[in-house]
Amino acid sequence: MGGGGVDGAIHRAAGPALLEACKAVDPVRPGVRCPTGEARITSAGELPVMHVIHTVGPVYDIAKTAASTLLASCYKSSLELANHNQLKSIAFPAISCGVFGYPKKEAARIAVESCQEYVGNVEVVEFVLFGDKTFMAWKHAAEQSLSKIEKTEL
Repeated sequence: MGGGGVDGAIHRAAGPALLEACKAVDPVRPGVRCPTGEARITSAGELPVMHVIHTVGPVYDIAKTAASTLLASCYKSSLELANHNQLKSIAFPAISCGVFGYPKKEAARIAVESCQEYVGNVEVVEFVLFGDKTFMAWKHAAEQSLSKIEKTEL
């Protein structure tokens, strides 16, 4: 909680109230409040949003099928929580693409497809991405997905 990467940046911006909110989440087992592939919702501390939805992405050194299932589950679980709490928007980073080593192109495809499948009543899904390579991977995945939708509708 509040380590490096995106998690650390969010915690620094949110202030100590976010860490306290995270500590208030009941552990599912000793030392684990949010298992890989699941999501939890808390207050947002000093962030200019109502809630933070936390998810834990997979480390890419596990079996490819297991990693892709867990990564898709991160998006599904997060969107289910957003819908359950009647949130109209959600923002995602490139989950697992930093120190967890997930290949950007594959992660982007999973992210875009999962969000399309599980968006529900969420009106706005944003991807907050750092770096040109990451952005281009998500742009390509979105274009490919849109192309599939257009072909299906014809």
